[in-house]
Amino acid sequence: MVFSSSIFLWLFLPVVLVLYYLAQERWRNVLLLAASLFFYAWGEPVYILLMVVSILINYMFGCIMERTEGGTKKKFWLITAVVLNLGMLGVFKYAGFAVESINSIAGTEVLPHVEIALPIGISFYTFQALSYVIDVYRREVKGQKNLISLALYISFFPQLIAGPIVKYHDINEQLGSRQCTAEKFYKGVQRFIWGLGKKMIFANTLAGAADMIFGLTTAELGFGTAWAGIICYSLQIYYDFSGYSDMAIGLGKMFGFEFKENFNYPYVSKSIREFWRRWHISLSTWFKEYLYIPLGGSRKGNGRTYINLFIVFFCTGLWHGASWNFVIWGMFHGVLLVIERLFLGRLLDKNPVKIVNHIYVILMVIVGWVFFRAEDLSYALGYLQAMVSFGKETFLGAGVFVTPYILTCIAGAVLMSGVLRGRIERFVRAHINQKVIDVSEVILCVFILGTAAVMLGSGAYNPFIYFRF
Repeated sequence: MVFSSSIFLWLFLPVVLVLYYLAQERWRNVLLLAASLFFYAWGEPVYILLMVVSILINYMFGCIMERTEGGTKKKFWLITAVVLNLGMLGVFKYAGFAVESINSIAGTEVLPHVEIALPIGISFYTFQALSYVIDVYRREVKGQKNLISLALYISFFPQLIAGPIVKYHDINEQLGSRQCTAEKFYKGVQRFIWGLGKKMIFANTLAGAADMIFGLTTAELGFGTAWAGIICYSLQIYYDFSGYSDMAIGLGKMFGFEFKENFNYPYVSKSIREFWRRWHISLSTWFKEYLYIPLGGSRKGNGRTYINLFIVFFCTGLWHGASWNFVIWGMFHGVLLVIERLFLGRLLDKNPVKIVNHIYVILMVIVGWVFFRAEDLSYALGYLQAMVSFGKETFLGAGVFVTPYILTCIAGAVLMSGVLRGRIERFVRAHINQKVIDVSEVILCVFILGTAAVMLGSGAYNPFIYFRF
């Protein structure tokens, strides 16, 4: 079940909301847990057992570590919990990849082929479970005695499938008590509709052109077509994933929860460092808190800092998918961050012509997205070659795929990705009455919801990109 589907919008969500606000407060978590398990079972009826096992294992280790004093025993229980969590993730997500890599290196089939279906959302809920046991080990929080509360934290349907990754210490208190106000509910609905519009109007429209172009062979790609395809994909993945995050944050507000932001206009960044402070914030902060800092962060000299960055971005790439393409994408960003730490960052900070910084960031991010989107490494390299094959085709050749409608969508997506959004908001606040703003927001939300409903009715929607991670 996806948020941008009729069954979710017109049946599941309204029913759950009505039951939630009719229920007594002490039963609300039980209701949300039941709804979350049903939501997951709708698409993954078998693998719901895996999630239940994950919940029980982490509940048990949380209780054990809560009763264990600091020292070797407590560290043993933490290591065991981490190994079990990552072991489950490794088997289901990386077993096939590991076998293929070993056979490829050996040049023969040393190990039999392994094919295991990837449970939806396993990367997200595994990282949330790890956040819990690590937070308990560090004594940042107490072990959760209420199994229902922990189960809800790991399985809560708004951010279960594609994030944002919620760290336990950020939501611990809300699991026990939270306020559900009319204002928060309204803001939640507004945020959800805005995310739905991102997904349906921008991401899905651009996905059509991106999929067609990436469906071509590298021999069929020309200069203009290649650039058109990766520009569409770069905007698609931003609006797809940030749209999902908006919907998740909005749904959380409807049920009284406050989730942290996951995106902050990353395409306006002036350095790759800044990009990662704005892109998929929940993942980057997770790796910072639970991997980079424990490795030593930047406290042990430049050499160790660079190694730590490479480790983190190797893991960031691998977390996204069992493919060398994702690893290369992660390492590519890791190399850029090291270069910025070495010398480029100082040059960017001192550069008075900031548009140059923006161009640098956009070009590097786009190159990275080629590896992220391509099916394999050879296709990625062929695609990059087409992007610099200036004489092979002009931008006009891309007109076969980029229709005037797509071109208009690209222009709107670029402007709303941060280029004009901030300026528009400041102008509106300074020159327009607040009541007019409020009415306009309602009208805009109704328009977006109506447009999304029409697009849903025509069958014009596709799954979120991050579902496969």
